[in-house]
This record gives sequence, structure tokens and C-alpha cells, in this order.
Amino acid sequence: PENYGAIAALCAVTTTLSAAAGCVSAMFTDTILGMISTGEAEYDLTMAMNGCLGGLVGITANCSVVEPWAAVMIGIIAGWVYVLSSKLLVMLKIDDAVDAVPVHGFCGIWGCIATGIFASPDRIATAYGTGDTGGILYGYGNLIGCEIVGVLLIIVWAAGIMTPFFLALNFLGMFRVDPIEEKVGLDISHHKGAAYELDGPTTDDVDAYAASKHGEKFSDDA
Repeated sequence: PENYGAIAALCAVTTTLSAAAGCVSAMFTDTILGMISTGEAEYDLTMAMNGCLGGLVGITANCSVVEPWAAVMIGIIAGWVYVLSSKLLVMLKIDDAVDAVPVHGFCGIWGCIATGIFASPDRIATAYGTGDTGGILYGYGNLIGCEIVGVLLIIVWAAGIMTPFFLALNFLGMFRVDPIEEKVGLDISHHKGAAYELDGPTTDDVDAYAASKHGEKFSDDA
């Protein structure tokens, strides 16, 4: 079809914009929250990278049917969704070392809902051949309803399939590794060696840093 080139170009633009917006949104949102709680401005690279992934997940469902400006908004909100859901899991003491649930779960839910908000009828007509629907920003309500139903069905399906599986693993004692293995690390217990060097800096290095121009915060007058 003649419009497929334009659709592909739109997908490339919206995907890039949403990823970039999610990256910046997540990193600076986390920085601001850190400044409020500790008074220190710290820039967490993992927040930037996972925020970028969250923006990519958020735009996946709608990259061919939203305008570029909407892609930026979707990415910004995806960054917020990632940061807040990541902190929620920490508060609930749910172990998710790579933040897979905030990125793919929560941001995926946001991406579906965003389709029902930002989808352009003209873009839908170009991509799918029908223009009698769109996001709520364009005066339509049927698409957001379909997206919400879809999200609920996915949650029910995933929970229904995986809950018995996890319960069976827990009953068999296979749901988690031995506590001593958790302390040593699975890289050593399962893969014959440590993957990361996690030792902290030596005392000499800390003293040298404190004595340098970068170590003013260590002084009593700072």
C-alpha cells in the first residue's frame, strides 16, 4: 500500500520521541524526588535507561496512530509511571532487581490507555482504513473502553496462568534459592564466577577523595 512508507516514518519518529522523553522524565523526576527527601541532587543512570525503556513500551501500542507531540507526552508520563511504580514495589518489599514489572507491566498498561487518549482518527484511518474511532482527546470514547477491557483481560489471563505455577514452585521448594546463595550471589553459585566487582572503595581512596577539591562535602564546614 502506498501509505505504508509514511506510516513507517511516523512510527520511527514517535518511537524515538517517546523514548527520549521517557529517559529525561524518569531521570529528572527521580532527581527531584531525591532532592526533596535528602537535599542532594543525584542523577541515576539506571532511572534514565529504564525510563527510556518505559517510553518505548508506552509508545508500542500506538506508535502508528498518534501525532509526534502526543508521543512526547506519552513518553513523559511513562517516565513518571516508571519512577512511581518502581518506588511502589520497594515500599511493598517486592523484589524486582531489574524493574521489569514497572517497565513492562505498568508502562505497558499506560501505553494501552494512552492509545485510547491520544489516538488520532486521521492516523487510524491511514494505518487501518477506518476513521470512525479515536482517542478521547478527539471526542471518542469507544477506544479507551476497549483498551481498559483489554488491560483487565491481560491481567486476569496472566494471573490465572502464572499464580498456580508459582504456587506449585513454592510447594516444591523451587520458588527461590537458598538464603546463603542469595548472599553469595547466583553468578557464583550457578555460573562459576562473579559478574560484577561490588567491593567498595578502599579507605585510602576515600581519604584521598576527601582531601581533593571534590571532597568538600566531607568537611565539617560543608
